[in-house]
Amino acid sequence: MKIAVLSDIHSNVFALDAVIKDVKRHAVDLKANLGDILYGPVAPRSTFELLMEHDFVTISGNQDRQIYESTEEEIESNPTMQFILDDLGSKPLEWMKSLPFDKQVNEDVYFCHGTPKNDLIYLLEDVSRGHALLRSDSEIIDLLAGQKSKLICCGHTHTPRSVYLSNGQFIVNPGSVGLQAYTDEDPVVHSMENFTHHASYSIVEKIDSQWVVQNIKVPYDYQRAVNESKKRNRSDWVHFLSTGRRM
Repeated sequence: MKIAVLSDIHSNVFALDAVIKDVKRHAVDLKANLGDILYGPVAPRSTFELLMEHDFVTISGNQDRQIYESTEEEIESNPTMQFILDDLGSKPLEWMKSLPFDKQVNEDVYFCHGTPKNDLIYLLEDVSRGHALLRSDSEIIDLLAGQKSKLICCGHTHTPRSVYLSNGQFIVNPGSVGLQAYTDEDPVVHSMENFTHHASYSIVEKIDSQWVVQNIKVPYDYQRAVNESKKRNRSDWVHFLSTGRRM
């Protein structure tokens, strides 16, 4: 079994298009999209339309929920959210509402966005000190909350990483297709950085009963995403997209 694992597209249709073209070189059996799909100042509707042209197993992310759960007050205080809603229209909202929280593909393979219980919690990284540190083996196992699949694919942190656990489970985070750095205030102020503008995704393949992962960096015309972010007055995204570094 060979799986292309994508996550955290964040409305960056230009990065997504490049990744989809790269995936075609690998003859995969399954394409997975692990959420945080349309939130961003780049091209939400075009991202949705491109995804609809392809056969992805898709789950929801926390910022997918944020879009369709947004209150009038949140929309008024967040021009990016107003842009997203105006650009999307109703059909993509209904699609996002229909997405499952997680996906048990088969006995061996499980997909989630954050952890199996919470899409706001990082499964692999502890950011309590303001930057990302890999959690201990026991912490990760505790956050799995009894999920026993041999391969667990997660997103949310935008950080490509693969971790073998002491119990034999293999955790893969493919990184982010569309946003290579960001700063967030929850649970504490922290930044994630990948130090590149390249799009990121993973190919995970079972070979001789073992899961093998390739993390792939894909160049794309990031300046087009930068230009769209400039139109929305998102200087932070301009920096993140251009450099893969925090402000």
